[in-house]
Amino acid sequence: MRPAGEGDTPLDANRDAPESHPEKEAEPQTSESMLVSSSSSESEFSQADSGLSPSGQASVSSGMIWSLAPEESLPQISNAQAWEMYSLETQARVGQHRHSSVMETTPVSVLKSKPSQEQGQVAKREKSDDFFARPLWPRKAEYLLALVAYTVRPANLWRFVHLWLHKGGVVFLVIYIIMLLFVGIPLLFLEMAAGQRMRRNCMDSWRSIAPWAGGVGYASFIMCFISSAHLNIVNAWIIFYLSHTFQFPLPWEKCPLLKNSSDFDPECAQTTPSVYFWYRETLKVSDRIEDGGPLVLSLSLPFFVSWCIVAAFTIKGLQSLGKGMCVLLSLSYVILFCFFIWSLQLEGAEHGLKHLLVAKMSALYDLSVWSVAGSQAVFHLGLGFGPIACLSSHMPQSNNCLCDAFVLALVNLATLFFITPFILAVLGFWATVLTHRCTEKNTETLLMLVNMGTLPPEAQPPANLPKDPTSTYNAWLGGLDPNIKSLVLSKVPECSREAWILQVKEGPGFAFLSFIEVASFLPRSIFWSVLFLLMLLSLGLGTTAGFMQGLIIPLQDSSSFFRRQTKVLTGGVVVLMFLCGLYFIRPNGVYFIRLLSEYWTPMPIIIILLCENVAVAWACGAKRFLGDMKNLMHDLILRFYSWVWSYLTPVMLLVAFVTILVKSFMKPITYRAWNSSSSTEMTLQYPSWALFLMIILLLLVIAPIPMYVFYCLAHGIPFRASSGDKLTKSSTSLHRKHQIKPKKRDPRERSSTRQ
Repeated sequence: MRPAGEGDTPLDANRDAPESHPEKEAEPQTSESMLVSSSSSESEFSQADSGLSPSGQASVSSGMIWSLAPEESLPQISNAQAWEMYSLETQARVGQHRHSSVMETTPVSVLKSKPSQEQGQVAKREKSDDFFARPLWPRKAEYLLALVAYTVRPANLWRFVHLWLHKGGVVFLVIYIIMLLFVGIPLLFLEMAAGQRMRRNCMDSWRSIAPWAGGVGYASFIMCFISSAHLNIVNAWIIFYLSHTFQFPLPWEKCPLLKNSSDFDPECAQTTPSVYFWYRETLKVSDRIEDGGPLVLSLSLPFFVSWCIVAAFTIKGLQSLGKGMCVLLSLSYVILFCFFIWSLQLEGAEHGLKHLLVAKMSALYDLSVWSVAGSQAVFHLGLGFGPIACLSSHMPQSNNCLCDAFVLALVNLATLFFITPFILAVLGFWATVLTHRCTEKNTETLLMLVNMGTLPPEAQPPANLPKDPTSTYNAWLGGLDPNIKSLVLSKVPECSREAWILQVKEGPGFAFLSFIEVASFLPRSIFWSVLFLLMLLSLGLGTTAGFMQGLIIPLQDSSSFFRRQTKVLTGGVVVLMFLCGLYFIRPNGVYFIRLLSEYWTPMPIIIILLCENVAVAWACGAKRFLGDMKNLMHDLILRFYSWVWSYLTPVMLLVAFVTILVKSFMKPITYRAWNSSSSTEMTLQYPSWALFLMIILLLLVIAPIPMYVFYCLAHGIPFRASSGDKLTKSSTSLHRKHQIKPKKRDPRERSSTRQ
């Protein structure tokens, strides 16, 4: 503060004039009254959070927007000044042009005086985290790109194609679209609206909506943490393979076993592609989940590099995230388009594309197919983990989040329409090449057996096979006598394209390795391998960066130190996730990843979504929650989603939960293990201790939900918030006991203000 008379403006002189404030204690109360009145209006906070002055200009620079709340280390006078400025700016945004008179009634001498009890309460409130202004996305396009990058996960794309092949074809697509419209999009809209309206992260927004639902946010945070720990392992695999592509020939083109005289291993042709052998032998995959071991050093460095790349995209918060996702998505979709055009010209692509026309009508009456389609719609949109609510909390409250939900769902659906023909065409080519190899090997084996006298001369195949050996071999096999044919098939396996296509397995491992194998079959295999790996890496990094926001944003909101030191926070989270992820790069780590991602994750996610749904539809009230959105969308639309949230989605989530529960108990949980002695894959059951570990993790994730309910019961907090509470950023805790109420202004003060 400057002494009076030294360069003071007329406004400063008026503030220091003693006659402008008859009573010194009245001014802090006046400022406090203005604060309460300004923070009680939802529209005022909506404008305040947008960081715009009445003229539309930014009132705070983007670099200073996190620092609107005064820091505890500053003197009290700085706190009072900052709080006064914040109150005046809030009033100015809603057209209250009384800032001059207010400043005249607030002398500097009063600010320097010993604070009263009410002033202490104001200081505590201003130091709390309820009053910091959230940074907004620079552009809405960056926000949508970040959501698309988070939801377009390679494993989900592959799982959709797998379900298409085994759950009804076109009929499954119809069921999936129905479940997307009536389950996926409503729940996506719910999470977007919760984050955007509350202006809070995934941990705090549900507590603001319904007091009893405070534990749901903590469950989402724990779920996001566990998923992020192993999610980046796949990116480490990609970087590892990418580092080995710049050599000719590619190391996985031949099996890392002893070759026979024809320079081709029979096991590679008839049981497992060569890339599986290279993957298992090089990455030291154990024979069973029980067989542990030290870290696989060949994966440690790629895993570290993958986390460094993620940190580079998230180190500057929203400023770098949106631009980074724009680069990753542009690269991914450009490469995907090139692969799509290229895949249609591959040999045997038609054998895979014909599965686009398969329609099994029996799937319409199968409840398990509907349940799987609903689960796929939920997991494809990345619901329940927390990043969607966190990313949406940085959008202004005037944004139409329902429109954003439809845009995100349509982009994901269009990606599925685009990538499904590509994957099926590649699978057709993959099956054709493997069938040709199988045919050639069968021909060699049969010729050898006929020469040895084991088979009769009638079993001798044609010695010279043309360009399409499979057609010639199958024509010869079909013309044999039934007895001779059965004798031949007892010595060699049957080679069939359809068998190869339909035996595709679920999970990211099979898709990843299969496409690596396909790239090695092509001319200029190094070029295609690099492009394919770059596409997978771009999609995988975008998803991991989205999960990171589900961890960083809640931690930023919890402390002003983390908001100031964003780079320190991001670096600390990256280091922690790297250390936790080292557990999964051991020889048996791939089995734990499959256990978590395919068997364990669906159950806690459905429980979290069900609690979120109940919190909005029943604890808060769907109509009340949607009441302030009437100016954004038609009332009929709001009534429809109010009904869907209240009745349809809870029932569908309960059905999905029961289906998963029954499936877990009725069918043993298995995994594909590697038998190093025979160099083949075999199916094994997960041990009992692994199932016990799943139960412990499930209880760990959902434990905050009942614990918070017991806390509310013990403190007498009602299940439903009172109808008078506003669902705004200013009412963070609906059960706050102490509210600072405005006091009546002294008549002499009002007369002084009029002067």
